[in-house]
Amino acid sequence: MGTVVAVCTSNVKGIQKTEVAQAHLVADHGIDGDAHAGTWHRQVSLLANERIQEFKERGAEVAQGAFGENLIVEGLGDLKSYPIGTRFICGDAVLELTQVGKECHAHCAIYHAMGDCIMPREGVFCRVIEGGSVTPGTPISLA
Repeated sequence: MGTVVAVCTSNVKGIQKTEVAQAHLVADHGIDGDAHAGTWHRQVSLLANERIQEFKERGAEVAQGAFGENLIVEGLGDLKSYPIGTRFICGDAVLELTQVGKECHAHCAIYHAMGDCIMPREGVFCRVIEGGSVTPGTPISLA
């Protein structure tokens, strides 16, 4: 069993996301009001808090949402090791893993400052199967 540490959104693609107190996951859409929501396979992004903390130990100063992640989670282990199709129960919502990692076409500010960014290899992407509300502290587990 894991926990959602932070929920982050932005209304524009390609920028850092901002931490919010609550978000609503909409089936086959994503997070209501987030720029990445839509009828495609990368509706919600997840990043493990453990990987963020390791990156910070290397000297990075990054805020919640700095990697463009929607949900920062902890306690689920190595997210990138789960196969496509894995389902997560996040409160009342159900998410399905659709992509592991992503290609980074234009290096972000984190990459330029650190020479590295963890999102392209550690981040995972999901589509929303069943909607629901999510807040920091929401339990998340494998279905």
